[in-house]
Amino acid sequence: YGNFIDGLRLYVRGGTGGMGYPRLGGEGGRGGDVWFVAREKTTLKNIRDRYPQKRFIAGAGGNSSVKTLKGEKGKDCEVHVPLGISVLCDDGKQIGELNAAGERFLVARGGLGGTLATNFMPHKGQRRIVRLDLKLIADVALVGFPNAGKSSLLSKISHAKPEIANYAFTTIQPELGKIMYGDFKQISVADLPGLIEGAHANKGMGHKFLKHVERTKQLLLVVDISGFQLSIKTQFRTAFETVLLLTKELELYKEELLTKPALLAINKMDLPCAKDNLNEFMKQLQNPQDFFHLLQEDVIPTNKLEFKDIIPVSTYSGEGIEELKACIRKSIDEEAEQENEEYRKKKLLLLRTSG
Repeated sequence: YGNFIDGLRLYVRGGTGGMGYPRLGGEGGRGGDVWFVAREKTTLKNIRDRYPQKRFIAGAGGNSSVKTLKGEKGKDCEVHVPLGISVLCDDGKQIGELNAAGERFLVARGGLGGTLATNFMPHKGQRRIVRLDLKLIADVALVGFPNAGKSSLLSKISHAKPEIANYAFTTIQPELGKIMYGDFKQISVADLPGLIEGAHANKGMGHKFLKHVERTKQLLLVVDISGFQLSIKTQFRTAFETVLLLTKELELYKEELLTKPALLAINKMDLPCAKDNLNEFMKQLQNPQDFFHLLQEDVIPTNKLEFKDIIPVSTYSGEGIEELKACIRKSIDEEAEQENEEYRKKKLLLLRTSG
C-alpha cells in the first residue's frame, strides 16, 4: 500500500484519579478521558508520523488538599482521526465509528478520585489497545478487475491523476477524485485496488479492497469489453463472466453490497470487434439465465446486480465519458431525493404520533 495506511494500532489510557484527603474528607479529582475526534484533512499516516510511540494517555486528576478539598479533573487527551473510522478492540470487536467531522468517541475513561468509599485511594484509568480501521467515504466506488481501465476512467471524469500503465496491478492504493459539474456540484469517486477471483476470501488485496466499498453510496462496475485474463496461468473471462464474477465477490464478502445502486461502464470500445462483442454482451445481460449452462457453477452468483444504466465508453477516444458523468449525477441526485423523501415521511410520522 506504499504510504497509504488504512489500519493503525494504538495504546490508550485514561488518567489516574487524584488522592483524597482523609483528615477533612476531601475527594480527589477524576482522571482525564481519551477521546477520538473526527477531523477533515487528517490521515492515519499523520497520526503515525506525529506520534511514533502510538501511546495516548490522559492527565491525572488533581489531589485533594486543605486549600482545594475537591481535586481538579485531569486533562482530557483528544486524538484527531480521519472520517470513516471504525474503532475496534484488539480482539476485532467494533466498539464505535466516526463518519462526520466533529463526531467524538470516548475510548478510555479516566479513573475516579479517592473518596471515603475507596479509603481515599484513587482508581486507575481505563486502559486498552484499540485498532483504527479506515473505510473510505466516497459517493461512487469504481469496481473492476485489474487492467479494466479504472484509473484511466478516473483521470477522464475527474481531476485525479492516478498512475496508468498497461499491466495488471497499476493501482496498489486507493485514489480519490472529484467529478466537477458546471453548477459547482461535486461527486467523489474512489478508484480502489483491482479485485481478483477469491478476494472475498482475502486473496490478493481481498478485504483491503472490499472494506472500502462498504462506505461508498453507489457502485460503478468497470468491465473490459474484450474480456479479462490476469495471467497465462489463469482462465480467460469474457465481459459477461467478469460481471458475474464481480457480483459473486461482492456477494460473498457482504450480501448487502448488492443492494447499493449500481452503474455499469463497458470500457475499451475503441478496440476492434468491440461493437460485435457489445451486442453479444447485451443479449447475455438481458437474459443471463439462458447462458448459465455454459459456465462453471462457482462463477454464478445467487443474487443479480441490477444496473440503473449501462454505458459503453472509451477512455482512449473519449466516447461515452460525458454520458457517464451525466448518468452518475442523475443516479446520485435520485438517491438523495429518495433519502429526503424517506426522511420527510419519518418526520411526519413522528409528528402524528407525538400529536
